[in-house]
Order: sequence, then C-alpha cells, then structure tokens
Amino acid sequence: MAFAISLFVTSQLRCISNHISNVMQKLNVKGRSQAVVELIKLGEITI
Repeated sequence: MAFAISLFVTSQLRCISNHISNVMQKLNVKGRSQAVVELIKLGEITI
C-alpha cells in the first residue's frame, strides 16, 4: 500500500514540475524567481 501511495505522489510531483517548466518556458524566464517577477509585472499575481 505504501509503495502505491509513493508512486502516486511521485507522479503528481512530476506533473507539477512539468507544469512549472512549461509556464517558465512560456514566460521566457530561466528560474522560478524570474517567473514570479514576470507574473507580477503582467498583473497575474499580487503581493
């Protein structure tokens, strides 16, 4: 049971990582910090 749960969690983390990479590529940035700055400039997120 624990093995099945770990496989599920691992696949979910991979999916999230791929999503973040795709967003960074679309924003044309090299890191997560740059992505956050760019999203703030675009008005997509606020602090």
